[in-house]
Amino acid sequence: MPASERIAATRGCLCLEARRTARLLTRHYDEHLRPTGLRATQFSVLAALANTGGATVTRLADLLGLERTSLSRSAELLEERGWVESASTGDARERRLTLTSAGLAQLERSLPAWEAAQASAPTLLAAAAEEGAAAVPGGAV
Repeated sequence: MPASERIAATRGCLCLEARRTARLLTRHYDEHLRPTGLRATQFSVLAALANTGGATVTRLADLLGLERTSLSRSAELLEERGWVESASTGDARERRLTLTSAGLAQLERSLPAWEAAQASAPTLLAAAAEEGAAAVPGGAV
């Protein structure tokens, strides 16, 4: 196959499409959560802490698929707002995060916005898939 055809095939790159879809979903959840004062990642941190009963930064980053540095920045903001507490673990490189009662209240207040985003996400994804299929020659996504 000539190089020009192989290069043209990159228009259907699954990695790129996954990144576009992730950004689309993140914006969707951010828009729904905006009135609650949370971003999608912050909501996910609060929810994960509620579901796990607390976790080290490393474990939480793994659970959420985040880089430790990104999680640390989000956790610091959540801690400043009084929604998360951090404690040392005996390992100077690691700390344990837990949800405060104020954090649980914030999470509970945010649930209706998250539920609305969750309910409407499949329609958004279906529309994006249709647009993507129409935009790529041969209908590939």
